[in-house]
Amino acid sequence: MTKANNPPLVTILDDEPAIRTMLADALEEAGFRTLSFSRASAFEAALKIHQPDVCLVDLGLPDTDGLTIVHRLALEQGATVIIISGRAQVQDKVTGLELGADDYIIKPFDPAEVVARVRARLRSTQQPAHTGNTARFQGWTAHFDRYALVDEAGAETTFSHAEGEVLRLFLSSPRRLISRAQMQESLGGGAGESFDRAMDVRISRLRTKLREDPKNPQLIKTIYGAGYIFLGDVHWS
Repeated sequence: MTKANNPPLVTILDDEPAIRTMLADALEEAGFRTLSFSRASAFEAALKIHQPDVCLVDLGLPDTDGLTIVHRLALEQGATVIIISGRAQVQDKVTGLELGADDYIIKPFDPAEVVARVRARLRSTQQPAHTGNTARFQGWTAHFDRYALVDEAGAETTFSHAEGEVLRLFLSSPRRLISRAQMQESLGGGAGESFDRAMDVRISRLRTKLREDPKNPQLIKTIYGAGYIFLGDVHWS
């Protein structure tokens, strides 16, 4: 969503002034533009005017649950969302990723790590695996410009920005093994268990939306110990 000749815009939604200042200083020093908000209401009002490239969202907000904001950003606007939260339980991470977040950073954190994660997300969105916006496969049509899957009968199911990145990667390399290492390199984000869990969540949700049998998926096949293969003929436009 970055405008030509303008640095990427990162919005910061967090009710702690010290964290907003720390993040804004680090991001602006790294060359980003920033807008900071303490309340979801002000943030959502600003979205009517501004189009952020990355949204940093805290979950503990005074006027709404941050997860509601994450879900709305991911599904309704296709925004890139990174959760920054003191909630360190695995279930909190899983819930955030299931609702469409692209990444999850636990407080306390090093501002340099946040800058690195933001850069990684921008690399993955600015260098898509394929230049087309529409892909047809096995009776499905994926519209990446509006984040929607349409079946043969015309029924439409939305997918998040994070899920769309994984789907685009699969559809751009059909019938080829894609390892976890290749996925991490292409999609960015944190490495290790956190990244693996994020991929598991996104792939599970994609299988559900593609009406796959979870015990015997026919499109997105898991090759245990190696990675995944997308089995289907794909036509881009």
